[in-house]
Amino acid sequence: MPPSQHGSGAEIFVIDDDASFLKSVPRLLSAVGYTVHAFGSAEEFLGRLEPGMCGCVVADLQMPGMDGLKLQEALAKTANPLPIIFLTGQGDIPTSVSAMRGGAEDFLTKRAPKEDLLAAVDRALERDRIERKERGRLKDLHHRFDDLSERELEVLSHVVRGKMNKEIAADLNINERTVKLHRTNITRKLKVHSVAELTRLADEAELFKHQNVSNVNAGGDLP
Repeated sequence: MPPSQHGSGAEIFVIDDDASFLKSVPRLLSAVGYTVHAFGSAEEFLGRLEPGMCGCVVADLQMPGMDGLKLQEALAKTANPLPIIFLTGQGDIPTSVSAMRGGAEDFLTKRAPKEDLLAAVDRALERDRIERKERGRLKDLHHRFDDLSERELEVLSHVVRGKMNKEIAADLNINERTVKLHRTNITRKLKVHSVAELTRLADEAELFKHQNVSNVNAGGDLP
């Protein structure tokens, strides 16, 4: 797949302490049209990582200082967890299992055919595009919830547990008409039309993840 099909701005970040490898892989990837950046260590790469960077990482597994698996762990904790492809001089099954469980896109030996590497890069770039889009959607969702007042959030926490207006009014020591008003405001701000949709959005945003909302009545409309 031509690089242009992955969207503008996608880049590949190659990390290896082997100088010859750090020349050969970027050369290969650049030859097929990718924008490539080379780093001699994981620490150097992380020091240059920015939230707006998009693409994928191709990293050596065994490196002095921070190795590939430690890089993977560190990258996963950032606001920009780029997909990572591991290349190693000699792979072993336990390490490859750890890498894949940690979310690596692929685990290849340095002697693998170039077609395998290019295919892995294609998958990683597509994965980055999809995951970046999802992170953007969730960010927008959180912004919508941020527009709710403290009292509206309080009412919402009861709504997603399937409580009726009368129950919510009693729990919060307010009148039922006020509950209805809050629910109307919640509906308008979040642009939803049913309790099921509202509950789904709250669940996706992990808004009340420490509360038990398993008894939601999924069928009702709002308010």
